[in-house]
Parts: sequence; structure tokens; C-alpha cells
Amino acid sequence: MLLWLGFLICTAAIVFAGTRLSKYGDIIAEKTGLGRTWIGVVLMASVTSLPELVTGISSVTYAGVPDIAAGDVLGSCVFNMLILAVIDAIYRPMPISTRAHHGHVLSAGFGIILLSIVVISLFAGNNIPSLGWIGIYTLLFAVIYFIAMRMVYFYEKKQLSEFVKERADELRYREIPTRTAVLHYVVNAVIVIIAAIFLPKIGEGIAKVTGLGQTFVGNFFIAISTSLPEVVVSVAAVRMDAVDLAIGNLFGSNIFNIFILAIDDIFFTKGPILSFVQESHAISALSAIAMTAIAVIGLTYRAEKKRLFLAWDSIGIVLVYVGNLMLLFMMR
Repeated sequence: MLLWLGFLICTAAIVFAGTRLSKYGDIIAEKTGLGRTWIGVVLMASVTSLPELVTGISSVTYAGVPDIAAGDVLGSCVFNMLILAVIDAIYRPMPISTRAHHGHVLSAGFGIILLSIVVISLFAGNNIPSLGWIGIYTLLFAVIYFIAMRMVYFYEKKQLSEFVKERADELRYREIPTRTAVLHYVVNAVIVIIAAIFLPKIGEGIAKVTGLGQTFVGNFFIAISTSLPEVVVSVAAVRMDAVDLAIGNLFGSNIFNIFILAIDDIFFTKGPILSFVQESHAISALSAIAMTAIAVIGLTYRAEKKRLFLAWDSIGIVLVYVGNLMLLFMMR
């Protein structure tokens, strides 16, 4: 009971502080003159992924459970794609993929590339070259991440200038001073960090007590907990009709999550991190690839109607998510 109570307390703290982080990150970005599209793809994505970052570092240093770190990152990628189906169910006028801008295909494509490198590295194991204790894939993750951010920024800047202007007019925070925004941002960041530090040990305890194993617990319980800021931020964005902010946040979060895996590898000094985790994490990585590919097809095909309350691509995403959980549970 204490383990589950601790899990719920940490989750509640992350939801509360994580969503406020997004708000004040948005204010800081506005004060510094950055556009809303850039916030969705980069700043908001990295802010809402702060729990994954802290949980991953804590998992490989303080707790010594690399499977929790890998499971959290890859499980979060899968869960982020499930959030696409959730916001599609909330968005009533049409399939959300029809309303979204084509430019999201660019960030989705980079996400698929990064996840594919993860799958190859997991299967290759110790055959992957390393630089000291760091896997060569860590350098690839970092390089591809910064290339992706640069390309997405310039593409969005060129293609979505009108959208950025509209959102800038609607979402002004003139009454909030920059100093106040920064203070609130730091306070909420500290709350998220403290809650995320405890999650790996709690996850390890839940894995032992329930017999579910670290891979399943990391991919399901910890991933959902650390992804809740993305849920709240994306739902809020859709409700104010900022669809591209919501979708940009989700695809951007997946790119940033793989960059987090590179950071985890640097802090994990026993060797390349993907050589010390179970190969079954490849199931989550492949599921995230399949779900992202379905989302890309939906963004390209742009169906005009929904089947029941979900578009066909959202139904496909949900089915892959369920299949992912079933496979992980069977292989726990």
C-alpha cells in the first residue's frame, strides 16, 4: 500500500507541477519573442519531458535500474502516440489529423529514425561500438536531435507564420512580469524533479511486489506517470483549438525522449546502457514506430469523417498500444 500511495503522490505532483511548468514556459517564451509553434515542437516538448529526464538519470545513478530508465523513455513514446487518439476523441468537428498541419510529418519522421536506431542497438547488444562506457548510438541520438530541431524550426517558421501570429495575439501574458514567470517556473521544476527522483525506486518496488518485472513496470506505470504532463497540456491545447501546438508537443516529446536515452547512457557508467537492458524493450520501440507511421498516414490521407468517435488512424493507434501491452505482459 505504501508503494502505491507513493506512486500516486509522485504522479499527482508531476501532473500539478508539470502542467504549470508548461504554462510558465510558454510565458517565458513569449517574453523572449519565441513563436508558439517552436514552443510546441521544442520548448513545450522538452518541458513536459522533464519527468522522463529526471526519472531516467535517477534510475541509472541513484536506483541502478537501467530497465526502468529505458522502459520509461520507450513507454512514454508509445503513450505519447496514444494521446493522439485521446485528443482525436475530444476534438469533435473532424479527425484531428485532418485539422493538423502537414509539417508534423517532418518531426514524426525524425522520431521514426531515432526509434529505429534504438531497435537496431537493442538487438546488436555488445556488438555496437562504444566510446569508453558510452554507446556510439548516443552520439547519433544527439546529432540527429539537434538536426531535427533545426530543420523543424526553420520549416515551421516558414510554413506557419500566420498561425504563429494568430496564437501570439490570442495568448498574450502582458500582466505577468518575466521575473514572476521565471520564479514559478523554477519552483514547479523543483517539484517535478523531487517527485521524479523517487519514481525509479517506487517502480522497482512495485515490480518486485507484483512480479510484473521492471520492463513492464517501466513501460506502463512509470511511463504513464511521467507522460501525464503531455496529456494535460495536449488536451488543454486542443480545447483552445491550438491543434498544432498539441500535436507538435507529442511528436517533439518523442524526439526529446530518445535524446534523454542518450543522456541516461552518459550517466550510466557501467557501459552502453542498451547492452544492460532486456531486448523486450524493442517491442515498445517497434510499437512506437508503427503508431507514428499510422499517424503519418493519417496526416497525409486526411480523412473527412470519423468512425464512431475516433478516426480510423486513431483506432489503429489504440490497437497497436493494446497489442504492445499484451506482448510486454506475456514477456515480463
